[in-house]
Amino acid sequence: MRMKFGFALTIAAAVAMTTACSKKTDNEPAAGASAVPEASASAGGSAPASAPAVPASAASVAAASEPVQASSATVVRIGHVAPLSGPLAHLGQDNENGARLAIEEISAQGLTIDGHAIHLELDTQDDAADPKKGIAAAQQLVADHVVAVVGHLNSGVSVPASKIYSDADVAQISGATTNPAFTQQGYKTTFRVVPTDARQGPVLATYALKTLHARKIVVVDDATLYGRGLANEFAKAVVAGGGRITGHEVTSEKARDFKAILNKIKRVQPDAVMFGGMDVTGGPFAKQAAAMGIKAKILGGDGMCSAELATLAANAASNVVCSELGVDVSKLNKGGDFAQHYEARFHLPVQSYAPFTYDAVYVIVDAMKRANSIEAPKVLAAIASTDFNGLTGHIAFDDKGDLKGSGAITLIDFKDNKKNVIDVITP
Repeated sequence: MRMKFGFALTIAAAVAMTTACSKKTDNEPAAGASAVPEASASAGGSAPASAPAVPASAASVAAASEPVQASSATVVRIGHVAPLSGPLAHLGQDNENGARLAIEEISAQGLTIDGHAIHLELDTQDDAADPKKGIAAAQQLVADHVVAVVGHLNSGVSVPASKIYSDADVAQISGATTNPAFTQQGYKTTFRVVPTDARQGPVLATYALKTLHARKIVVVDDATLYGRGLANEFAKAVVAGGGRITGHEVTSEKARDFKAILNKIKRVQPDAVMFGGMDVTGGPFAKQAAAMGIKAKILGGDGMCSAELATLAANAASNVVCSELGVDVSKLNKGGDFAQHYEARFHLPVQSYAPFTYDAVYVIVDAMKRANSIEAPKVLAAIASTDFNGLTGHIAFDDKGDLKGSGAITLIDFKDNKKNVIDVITP
């Protein structure tokens, strides 16, 4: 945001623009939903800023939906972009919900920057998991003068869109993009609060070799930047660990019939099959593999490791082991409270990435406080020096914008159609 406070929009002046530029949501705060106090800003040499610790009263959330005095409040937009339509809409909505929950919690407590009351708004855009639409959504968010952006979800969308934010000096923090290339482009605007596939692939490979004692492993990827990238990291780690990849098949992110590939796999009779792709393809793949009598364990990454997989894979979900970014919400120190607040607010369970987009909003607000500014370039500079204790853990970025310390990876299987933690692997 390049405007000074004196030129920033008040709520009364911004109503028409907000209606035109922002996606309106049908979600209104649920009665009795809890809010959490805003995170405190960190100062140089002081302890890291922290995520909220103690739930506030239900009245605080109700107050968040009440209009702020137009004469004193400055509208500041935080952008959010993810697939809100198409097959991955359930994951994109999960991302948006996490960001929205953070916005509402911070607003419930009140936010002041440089002596001015701030009214936060989530400017949310739909990229439909499509690179072209992702670029258009990024351009719209820049035109809306957002202070920073939370998104995108898919690596294949985040990477091309990242140039738009770089050219505009607007920070982009992804809570889902895992392909290493995202932060290897030399842009100072790209950040992520999740581990990369260079961390996730070897964890899955180690599980295949050491736990499953797999000797014959087949790899399948969906030809996307995410799916192929993760599959390649896995395969590289298998070979480095002394294992053998006996086949590598390629499908499509739009495929739902895998019989041709599965017939090839059945002839090989592998001990494990690694599927690089999202839950909407990985679920049917696992289901059809089981129907064809393939006994091999099906392995997948974070894109496959959603709560929805239990439905998509049906009875075959019990044969799936997938990796989840960070520590599963059920094992986080404040994860139980977060899940409870999330379900009360949105009437849905957490799918995958909501804790990370939630933290991304708090990182942006923490940077605003430390910069004492709502100008995008100043907030960007402050994000680079983040030292923040979030819901998902400690957040600090290296010189590329990656999470320092690589981050934990959780191995998940499914019992009684619910996600179950097998192990948490820390760096």
